[in-house]
Amino acid sequence: MDRHERTLTLHRILKVARYPVSAQRLMDELQCSRATLYRDIAFLRDSLGAPIESSEDPSGFRYADDEGERFELPGLWLTSDELHALLAAQQLLERTGAGVLSEAIEPLRGRIDALLAEQSGGKRWPLQRVRVVGHGTRPLDQQSFRAVASAVLERRRLSFDYRARSTDTPTRRQVSPQRLTHYRNHWYLDAFDHEREGLRSFALDRIRAPRVQDETAIDMAEAELDQQLSSSYGIFSGTPKAVATIRFSPHAARWVAEEHWHSKQEGRFLEDGSYELKLPYSNPKELLMDILKYGPDAEVMAPPPLRQEARILLKLAAAAYGD
Repeated sequence: MDRHERTLTLHRILKVARYPVSAQRLMDELQCSRATLYRDIAFLRDSLGAPIESSEDPSGFRYADDEGERFELPGLWLTSDELHALLAAQQLLERTGAGVLSEAIEPLRGRIDALLAEQSGGKRWPLQRVRVVGHGTRPLDQQSFRAVASAVLERRRLSFDYRARSTDTPTRRQVSPQRLTHYRNHWYLDAFDHEREGLRSFALDRIRAPRVQDETAIDMAEAELDQQLSSSYGIFSGTPKAVATIRFSPHAARWVAEEHWHSKQEGRFLEDGSYELKLPYSNPKELLMDILKYGPDAEVMAPPPLRQEARILLKLAAAAYGD
C-alpha cells in the first residue's frame, strides 16, 4: 500500500473499532513496519486531526468515543481499487447514457484523475481499456434528463410535452414521477399520470419541455409499482394477460437457458435438447420482437393468439423478399 491507502485503511479500522487495536494487527492490515505505522498514526492524528488515543491495557490505538463518531477524513479519500471502479462506472454511464451525466460528473472525474496521478507518480490510467458498446441507443437532452431526474429525487410533480412513438400524437402530461428505469440502453420515466389516473412509462427521449412543479408528487408503494410495471414482459408492462411458451432449438438452448427475460420466467430442457421457456406478458409486441430475432431457432408454442401473430409477422417478412 502507498501512504494514501494506508491512511484510509487505518482510519476505517479505527472508526469501527470498539476496543483498542493492537499495533501488530495494524501492521498486518497495513502491510507495513512498526516505524511506518507510527509515522502514519502521527500523520493521521497531527496533520488530519484524527482523535487517536493510545492505550496500555490492552495495548493499542483507538478513536476517542465522542469525537471518533463525528470525525471523517477531509476531502475525497478512496483506495486505488475504488477510484478505478468509479472511473469505470463513469465510462459506463457516459457511454450507455448518451452523455446525459457527463457534465455533472466531469468535476468528480478530474478529482479522481488527480488522486490517481498522485498515487502513481503522474501516470495516467488507460481508460480506453474500459470499452462499452452501445446498441440502438437514442440521444437524450441533458437538460431534460436533469429536470426529470430532479423531479424524481425531490418528489415533485412534473409537466411535459410527450409524443408517443406508437402514435406520434403530441400530448401534454401532468405526472407524479415514481422512478427512473434504464432498460436496454434507454431511459424511461415510471410515473402516475394524473389526467389518465394510472401508471405509465414514458421514454425520456420523447419528453420535451419538462417543468418541475411546486406540488408534491404522489408516492406509490414499491410493491404496487412492481405489480403494475414489472409483472409482465419488457417495458410494455401491465397486468399479465397470458403466459407465453417458447421452444428453442438445441442449438440456441445453450445460451437461452442462461438469459434473464423476466423475474417470473420458468425454463426447462426437453429430452431432445431443446429448451422451453415460459413467461408472462401483457403486450405481445416487444416479446415477439425478441422471439423472432432467433429466426428458425425459436417457435411460439402457446397461447394460440401469440402463435398466430408470430406466423403473420413471419409471412409478412417473407413476402417482403418476394419469391
